[in-house]
Amino acid sequence: MSRRCELTGVGPMVGHNVSHSNIKTKRRFLPSLAAVTVPSDALGQTFKLKITNAALRTLDFRGGLDNVLLNSRDEVLSPKALKIKRQVKAKLAAQPAA
Repeated sequence: MSRRCELTGVGPMVGHNVSHSNIKTKRRFLPSLAAVTVPSDALGQTFKLKITNAALRTLDFRGGLDNVLLNSRDEVLSPKALKIKRQVKAKLAAQPAA
C-alpha cells in the first residue's frame, strides 16, 4: 500500500532530524492521507480515493472532483484517478453542448 496521493501524486519526502547538538539523522516526512468518498457530478456516483488533506481542500476550492481531474496532468494521477478522468471526459463529450 503506497503512501501517495491519488490526485496530486504527493509522496513521502526525506529530511533530517536535527538535535540540539546539530547531529543530523535521516527521517521521512509522510503525507497526511485520508481515505475519502468523493462524488462526481458528471457521472452521478461516488469514488473512494486516498488523497492528502491539502488535495481535499483543493477539491472544495476548485468545485469538485470533475474540475480537478480535468485540469490535472495525467502524470500525477493514479491509475484509478486516470480511469475516472477518462469516464468524465467521455460523459462530457457525449452530452450535447447547450
